[in-house]
Amino acid sequence: MKNPLLNICLTFFIASTLNSQTTIGLIQHNPGTLDDGFVLFAPMGSKTTYLIDKCGNQMKSWTSTYNPGLSCYLLPDGTLLRTGVIQSQTFGGGGQGGVIEKIDWNDNVIWTYFISDATNWQHHDVKALPNGNILAIAWESKTNTQAIEKGRDPLLTPTTIWSEQILEIQPTGATGGNVVWEWHLWDHLIQDFDNTKTDFGAVNTNPQLLNINYKATADNSDRIHLNSIDYNVALDQILVSAHNINEIWIIDHSTSSAEAASHTGGNSGKGGDFLYRWGNPLAYNRGTSTQFFGQHNAQWIETGLPYENQIMVFNNGFGRTGGNYSTIEIINPPVDGFNYTSSLPYLPATPSWIYNDGNPNNFFAKNISGSQQLSNGNVLFCDGPAGTFKEITESGSTLWEYINPVSTAGILTQGTTPFSNNVFRSTFYPSSYSGFNNQLFSSPTIIENSNSVSSTCTLSLSIDDKTLGEGTVFVYPNPAKEFINVELSGLSDENISIEIIDVFGKVVKKENSKNENEMFNLNVSSLASGYYVLKISSGNSVIQKIIIISE
Repeated sequence: MKNPLLNICLTFFIASTLNSQTTIGLIQHNPGTLDDGFVLFAPMGSKTTYLIDKCGNQMKSWTSTYNPGLSCYLLPDGTLLRTGVIQSQTFGGGGQGGVIEKIDWNDNVIWTYFISDATNWQHHDVKALPNGNILAIAWESKTNTQAIEKGRDPLLTPTTIWSEQILEIQPTGATGGNVVWEWHLWDHLIQDFDNTKTDFGAVNTNPQLLNINYKATADNSDRIHLNSIDYNVALDQILVSAHNINEIWIIDHSTSSAEAASHTGGNSGKGGDFLYRWGNPLAYNRGTSTQFFGQHNAQWIETGLPYENQIMVFNNGFGRTGGNYSTIEIINPPVDGFNYTSSLPYLPATPSWIYNDGNPNNFFAKNISGSQQLSNGNVLFCDGPAGTFKEITESGSTLWEYINPVSTAGILTQGTTPFSNNVFRSTFYPSSYSGFNNQLFSSPTIIENSNSVSSTCTLSLSIDDKTLGEGTVFVYPNPAKEFINVELSGLSDENISIEIIDVFGKVVKKENSKNENEMFNLNVSSLASGYYVLKISSGNSVIQKIIIISE
């Protein structure tokens, strides 16, 4: 039976609004935010990556030799996966990267891999796979001669064209890597301009291929501009966002590299051709309207979350018909096994959910940016050019707002108008995420010099029932001021250990029990305010939970 004490709402909050003094850091923190976790972000003008709690406290940071190029992720083992930007004589477009790094929790660079030569250059985004390999998107330089041979209109062909490729890298050693799978857009083109070329065909009956002449100009080498990549484990498929085509594409990853270069093979039977595309039927001559306008951060929504297995996209809206404004949209692709059954243009006709529909005065993020579905039904989004993160409800109400206080000039001073504080994307990780297990956090402190909203902010953390072996553990309240209750029920092992560990790894309180059914009332009033780890061990089973001691 559920402990009735758990029905008590363990909510501590402060509703705060922007005032004339608070211009950076935490701006707003209202009831209903998802507080039990941390937000990861890498300011584009800095070599430091930050992890903050929802009160704006810095809990961890990592330092690189490079500014981001552009994405970063916290891996399940607590390692930071981060891209970096290096200068190129050939590739100079937005999102330029060139190097991928892994940095451990102790800020040691443990792997560095370069994709940066005269014909290949990593950019924008990477994606870690469950097997430890990494998917990277990279430009692939082609000459105008090669392009014309593929059917490109010579009058609309620059000296070089940056095609796109996806590389799967198996890390080896400190600086090595094996490319174990690859996909090249150059193998999946169609055109109706030159019937003497092998790629000639009807564009509108071959939506699985990209029209090489769509949006072609003589002065733009970066015609495609992929800017995000995601992976679906269940489908073994890859999702990318093609910014300049105003589309998202799904391709099969179950293929061999040889099959990925062809039109057959893999679970789908279609090789490396597009299995699905959405956002701009004009690109394959099957419509008269465009849904996406320079979109970013296309991603599958994880199973178990609201709108699970659908696709969320940050639609920047630059060049949108009717005026520039941004929207966040969720679409539900017509999945049929490993394929997508749909009439053309591809379904759905409309999104499942949309934020800021038709309101150009709400917000407009011209470029970069991203969004994320949260477990409580809210959405976290990053207005990249403004360096602003917001958590909104499904109905569109803003509950939480944070403005990146780090600019190209360094950490800004509270009260100044933020500038050059762009952020590519922000990502929320729940405190239960495995990457936080056995890790030591910094003593919580804000990044900027002062913040009146952070100083009065208290997190609202929900407590879930936890299982330990065959028994159950209840922990409440959290945050706590004087006491934390730990209730044990039905544990099979009578040797039970409860420890509270501070951010330096020191055990500051410990209790032992031989009773599998017991209530512990731990006095924490003497402990300094901050984050701690509550560790409960029973036999070979261990539960760790982040707890907060507040004044």
